[in-house]
Amino acid sequence: MESRPSLYDFAGGDAAFLALARAHHARCVADPELNHPFSHPDQHPQHVERLAAYWAEVMGGPPSYSKECGDHSGVLEMHSGNGDMSDLGRRFVDCFVRAADNAGLPEDPEFRKALRDYMEWAVAEVLSYPEPGAPKGLPMPRWSWDGQAQ
Repeated sequence: MESRPSLYDFAGGDAAFLALARAHHARCVADPELNHPFSHPDQHPQHVERLAAYWAEVMGGPPSYSKECGDHSGVLEMHSGNGDMSDLGRRFVDCFVRAADNAGLPEDPEFRKALRDYMEWAVAEVLSYPEPGAPKGLPMPRWSWDGQAQ
């Protein structure tokens, strides 16, 4: 049986995830509800690049994010404590899905479904921490064509 490339490789590697992160950030800043968390002055100056590295690693790319920025617990901690943000979560997923078009990612339906499934899972996980704090030492999630890899 022929094995498929990782989602990272299928997308086009680091350049594809940087294009996705840039397009997603632009869409979130342009959204009247999402723009506040994406336009605050204390945002890390390399936010988009770090986001691209995170998504790339999750999708099967090199461990750049975890080597330079930390583990998955740090990501959850950074996004915890915001209370009920269900509507913002839906808007975030929608921006992500549309950003894949803007970034020119492959239009393959299975690939696009894997991306959407990942982001829906990721948003649900972040929303599961409405109070500040997250478990420590969580490894980076891995996502494949079939969902979360073990």
